[in-house]
Amino acid sequence: MSSGLLFISVINRSIKPLKHYFWTSILFWLLAIAPAQASLVLRIAIQEGAKEVKVGSSTNATIRDGAGRAIGELQPTKGFVAELKSGKVALANWVSGQMWIEPKGEGYVWIGDQWYRGRTHIIPSKSGVTAINYIDIEQYLYSVIGAEMNGNWPQEVLKAQAVAARSYALNKRQENSNNFYDLGNDQLWQVYQGIKTESQGTYAAVDATKGQVLTYNGQIILALFHSSSGGHTENVEDVWSNPLPYLRAVPDFDQDAPVYEWTESFTQAELKQRISGVGNIISMTPQTTTPHNSVITIKVLGDAGVKTLQGTDITAALGLKSTRFTVTPNKDEGQQIPSSFQITGKGFGHAVGMSQWGAYNLARNGYNYQQILLYYYQGANLARIDIR
Repeated sequence: MSSGLLFISVINRSIKPLKHYFWTSILFWLLAIAPAQASLVLRIAIQEGAKEVKVGSSTNATIRDGAGRAIGELQPTKGFVAELKSGKVALANWVSGQMWIEPKGEGYVWIGDQWYRGRTHIIPSKSGVTAINYIDIEQYLYSVIGAEMNGNWPQEVLKAQAVAARSYALNKRQENSNNFYDLGNDQLWQVYQGIKTESQGTYAAVDATKGQVLTYNGQIILALFHSSSGGHTENVEDVWSNPLPYLRAVPDFDQDAPVYEWTESFTQAELKQRISGVGNIISMTPQTTTPHNSVITIKVLGDAGVKTLQGTDITAALGLKSTRFTVTPNKDEGQQIPSSFQITGKGFGHAVGMSQWGAYNLARNGYNYQQILLYYYQGANLARIDIR
């Protein structure tokens, strides 16, 4: 992690969303004269507590121990396995309390099944070894933007995603109490897949917004985002417990998204297998919903019992795209117990913060990334980080 101090400079206070104002030109002038900044490194856990991790380098790489001493060198494009041995990290003939793999020149590191920029830190854990990728935040975003969006989408929506993802990463970096890494690499954090999701589109979007973040009351915000809300985003406290003033419900612009509406069908046998303890299911009835019809709790009535479950429990059990759904039983004539159920839903994801498909449509209709961001993150400011 960078040892420098992180400063935040607000570069706008009143860019109005969804309208063109003179503030935009002022914003770009301010960015143009801003001084160059030092690098900020993120620590991304790629594999945690694994029995073994495959590692390597595209160029010759120095192996260092925890004290930074060189203890060996990896040959390029050869696969090695790091594993736990007597509480230490073992890699080929080297054993140390922890290890670093540092490629020479412009080399990449191999972790698990992907190539990554930066270097690799391998540490022991109770169940195995953990491999952490140390990477400059801007290079990290080259990959994240392509993993979260199509790199061929309009630049303004890719820029909006870059600023949101940068803000999210730095917010989590500040919050995370883990001493070894800042973020994971999957959808529980934000998706990071190394160089395979980089493209000319992601390079351009990240470089054009370098160092830009969203703030509220001088703090970098939790810039949550999702694929599609199904017509209207949610207030964060209606989905989770902690209210945040910048995560407000707003009308969405995702009506032509491929996940705007969807339908899933389940036989009685399939439902019985996935939702246990109630026997054959007779009905599934929402008990509480958000103001925009996402299911908070749902009653599942069966011929052998009844359960009240969280909407998120149902989406996990059935693999649904969102909690914004309705359930329709299909009964054969003369039968009390439905033979199947049809679930009709809207959107994909938790519906809090920026809708990626909504942002895509706004960009296609001429709105810039500043307007998109300040629409989905109400009351936020666009700012620049400066590391000294």
